[in-house]
Parts: sequence; C-alpha cells; structure tokens
Amino acid sequence: MLPIRAPQVQDRREKGGGNVRDVISPVTEGVVASVAVASVEDTDAAVDRAHRAFQDWRAVSPGDRARLLRRFAAVVDDHNEELAQLEVRNSGHTIGNARWEAGNVRDVLDYYAGAPERLSGRQIPVAGGLDVTCYEPLGVVGVIVPWNFPMPIAGWGFAPALAAGNTVVLKPAELTPLTAIRLGELALEAGLPEGVLTVVPGKGSVVGERFVTHPLVRKVCFTGSTEVGKRIMAGCADQVKRVTLELGGKSANIVFADADLARAAAAAPGAVFDNAGQDCCARSRLLVQASAYDEFMGLLEQSVKAFRCEDPALESAQMGPLISAGRRASVASYVDDDAVLFRGTAPEGAGYWMPPTVLGARSTQDRHWREEIFGPVLSVLRFDDEADAIRMANDTEYGLSGSIWTRDLGRGIRVARGVEAGNLSVNSNSSVRYWTPFGGVKQSGLGRELGPDAVAAFCEVKNIYFSTEA
Repeated sequence: MLPIRAPQVQDRREKGGGNVRDVISPVTEGVVASVAVASVEDTDAAVDRAHRAFQDWRAVSPGDRARLLRRFAAVVDDHNEELAQLEVRNSGHTIGNARWEAGNVRDVLDYYAGAPERLSGRQIPVAGGLDVTCYEPLGVVGVIVPWNFPMPIAGWGFAPALAAGNTVVLKPAELTPLTAIRLGELALEAGLPEGVLTVVPGKGSVVGERFVTHPLVRKVCFTGSTEVGKRIMAGCADQVKRVTLELGGKSANIVFADADLARAAAAAPGAVFDNAGQDCCARSRLLVQASAYDEFMGLLEQSVKAFRCEDPALESAQMGPLISAGRRASVASYVDDDAVLFRGTAPEGAGYWMPPTVLGARSTQDRHWREEIFGPVLSVLRFDDEADAIRMANDTEYGLSGSIWTRDLGRGIRVARGVEAGNLSVNSNSSVRYWTPFGGVKQSGLGRELGPDAVAAFCEVKNIYFSTEA
C-alpha cells in the first residue's frame, strides 16, 4: 500500500508489494529511484485524511498557522542543497537553477506566512444593521504539478492554500516526483499536522482524475498542457468546482531597432533555452525589427554558441538535457535542417541532449512558429513597425508571457498594453516574481497564482448581516 503519510523514495519491488514506477535520470538514462504509485483507493484515503485534517487546521489561530509556515520555510532552507542535488538527478536541471527553485519554495512559504494574520474582510455600510464579510477556506485543494518545474510550482499551489486554512493533496508529475516527496516529509519535520500536506505520486489519469471527480476536493490547481487543462476544467464543471489553470505558451520576444541590441542578444538564449526550453514562459518566438535584423542576429549567434549545455551538476552549466527520450523526439520533429540558422553545442552519449537551435521562419504559419515545442528551439521573424510587432505577437492561441526590448519608454508602454499576455517584461526576460500575479490569457490559462491576492483565490467570501432593529 502507498505510504500516504509521507511517501518514501524506495524500491518496493524488493519487498514484494505495491505498484512502483522507476524514476529515470535524463542525464544518465539510469534509474534514480523507484517510487510507489497511488491507486484510486490510495487517492481517496489521502483526500479523506486531508478532509479530517482540515477540520482542525482551519481552526488553528492565524498566528500559529503563520509560525508553522515560517518554520516550514526554515526547514526547506536548511535542506536547500539536498533538494537542489535531488532535482539535478531527477529532472536534469542545472545546479544553479535547482538551488534557486528550492529557494523559491522557501521564499513563497515565507511570503504567504504573512497572510493568515492579514486576511481580513470588510464592514459594509447598510441600513438597519451591520454587514460584514469574512474569508473562509474552501477545504481540500488538489494541486497537480508538472515535470518541468516540480519544486516551485508545488510551492505556488500549497503555500497560499495552506495559509488560507485549506489542506492540500499534491500530485507530482510521474517523471519528477522526488523533490515533492521530500517536501512532504519536510512539512512533517517542520511540525505541520499529518494530513495538512499530503503528497500522492501517481498517474494523472488516476490521481489527477480523482481530484477532479472527488466531491471533497473543492478546488483543483493544474499546471500543464492546454489540452489536459481543458479536460480538467470540463470535469470540474460537473461539480461547479473551482480551478486555477496555468497552461501552454508561445511567448514573443520583441526586439526594436532602438533597443540595447547587445544586452537583448545576450539575454535571448536564456529566455528560451533555460531548462532546455521546457518552460511555458519560454520566449520561443523572436521578432526582430527589420532595420536591426542583421546586426542583432550576428550578436545572437555569438550568444547561442557560447551558451553552455553540459552536465547540469557543473556550476558552469546553463542548460541540461530534455526530460525524456520521447520529449527529445517530439522536439526534433520540429527541426528542419533547411530552416536552421545556427546551433549551439550539446554533449554526446548518454542523456537526452539536444543543442540550442535557432530556426528562421518563412511566415507566421510555420509549424515551429505556431506550436508550443517545449524544447530548446527558437523561431525568428522580422517585423516592420509597432503595429506589425503587436499583430504578429498576438497571432497565437496563447498569451502567457513575453518581452519587449526598446529604449523608448512610450513605445514600451504602448506595446505592452497592446500585446495579449498575462505577464510581460520590458528590457527583461523575467516572468515570475512571487510577490506579483502570474497567469495567462486566451488558452494559456485561467486565474492567477502568486502575488498578494493569491490567498483569496483559496477562500470563499461569506457575507453576514446583523440587524440592529429593536
């Protein structure tokens, strides 16, 4: 039976019990660990336990809840290097990125530890009485985490949910469960009561689907593909269940001729090749103003060829391997050698390696320009003016993120207001700050994570009227 309390990384086959899945390193292609896989019955047991824990957790005083979350943050901080090294082995993330990701979990917990004591309603003027609102937690929240950023996205789900007084059942991705399992153990070590945060590894078609159909799961937070997000949203509609969805992206990186071209070219590789391009926010469509195209592309080629794709355990690594052989094959299917402008380098031998690759698009209808590749592939097109750039940037079903490079403040404001995306950066490739809202428009998602209002998304607003009539 799955150890629901805090699933352990172990080879259960030697003990002759339970269903297990081997976790494969994308760096070596070898088995890192074997993890128990949950059934529907295991998932139901986890949800039932979380529901029972909710009755007590919601009653914990705001100050005590805040202290427990801060203690959880401190324990995560104490284990930063352990978590980072585990992520390198499991996910192939560079060690620098993995340390940042573990640190992000700590920071998000710290940030939302301030919420319980500040989550307050309002007094609304009415005739004949007193009217007040208050925030109440939803209950059990199901958080479904993708394989591309296992640690931070887990934290984005469970930290505000716990701060609001909910309990959380978290399903990590099948390919990358190890750091989520460890975070579940660290929550117990920090003193969170059993059942408040439960990690349930397993298949999306089993565990994730049960989150959708289980009547005691009051909200589902999902990060993943648009296709799966649509199915989750449709399933949740049957119970009028709340959802937050962070889905696909095909973000634009717009470079105007008046930009600091050297700075933009130096930043562009990291904007798309970071995490081997396995990032919904990846700026995988590069729009360069025609009058600066040749100069910029010369600078970009230098940056791409200097981008270090190597063993992710090395401190110098900027990019590791893709997550699986299947992902590498999918990404490779988009690369037509005739469209390749230039490539970086990648190791040979074991590992799911692919070099950073830049493709020239013929039009906005090219497959590699339109579809989310989710790999280290950048597509490039010229544009003429502001209107052209906005039109091309918006010619997509997605709208998650993007960047605009210009020295003209007015232009930066106009284009940022014109581009249809939930998160934009001017003269920067940064998409995520835990203290600001994050989410997409169109088919890139529904709702917002992070920022000061995220806790309220895990609450119901209750209105209470007191009559003062004699």
